[in-house]
Amino acid sequence: MFRRRQKSEDAVEQLADDAISADETADDVEGSAESENVTELDPADRVGLPPAPRPDGPWDHSELENPEEGRVDLGGLLVPGVEGMELRVEVAGDAIVAATLVLGNSAIQLQAFAAPKSEGIWGEVREEIANGITSQGGLVEEEEGSLGWHLRAQVPVQLPDGTQGVQLVRFVGCDGPRWFLRGVISGQAAVQPEMAGILEQVFRQTVVVRGESPMAPRDPIVLKLPEDAQMVADGGGAAAAGEGESRFGGAALDPFARGPEITEVR
Repeated sequence: MFRRRQKSEDAVEQLADDAISADETADDVEGSAESENVTELDPADRVGLPPAPRPDGPWDHSELENPEEGRVDLGGLLVPGVEGMELRVEVAGDAIVAATLVLGNSAIQLQAFAAPKSEGIWGEVREEIANGITSQGGLVEEEEGSLGWHLRAQVPVQLPDGTQGVQLVRFVGCDGPRWFLRGVISGQAAVQPEMAGILEQVFRQTVVVRGESPMAPRDPIVLKLPEDAQMVADGGGAAAAGEGESRFGGAALDPFARGPEITEVR
C-alpha cells in the first residue's frame, strides 16, 4: 500500500542534504594539507581519490547479470526484498528521491546521487555532514566498519512535545562509477550494532541504475514507483517542505512516519 505525502523538514536530513549540495572543495582541502606540516591525513580529508573497490557491493546495474532478480524496481535503485519489510518512498515536489526500508524497529534510508567519473565524494561528504552536525551541537564519531568509513552521530532534534532531544543515527556511503549511494541507519540498528546486519546487507545488495543521461555531480538520481504500486491519499497531513530547503530535496529522516509505502510480504 502506498500513501503519498509531501516531505517535511527534518534537522538530520537537512544537514545531510546540505552536505550533498555543497560546492566541491577538493582543491581547498589539498592546498591546506600541503601548507601544514601534517604527517598523516585523516580519512575524512582524503578527497579527489578514485572510488574504492566494491567487492561485496553496492552494485552498478552493469555489474550483475540479473540485477532485477529478488529486488524491488524503483528505477534509479533496485532494492533487495526482505521478509516482513516495509519500503517507503520519499517525495520532493513531483520527484521521488529516496527510499526507506523499515524492518521492525530499525530502518535504512537510501538515496543515490550522480558523481564525478574519476573520483569519489564520500570522504568529502562525510566531513561536511560531521561539520554540520557538530555546528548544531550534536556529537559525531567517525568509525571504520564492515561498510567502510561511516559516521555515528547524536543529532539534536525537536521532539513532538516541543522539547529538545537527540536522535542516534549512522551515515554510511559508497562511491560507484558515476554515482554515490548514501544510507542513513536509524532506530534500534543505530544503537545496537549487532542488530544492523540485515540493513547493512540491504545496503550492500542495493543496485544503482545511474543511466547515461548527463547529470551534474551531486544531482539526485530520481526514483519511480513500481508498476504494480497502488497510490492512496495520505491522511497524516504532513507539512510541505518550507522555503530554504536544499535543492536536493532530501526526504525527512524519520523512517517511522507514514509515507508512500510498499509492504513486502514473503
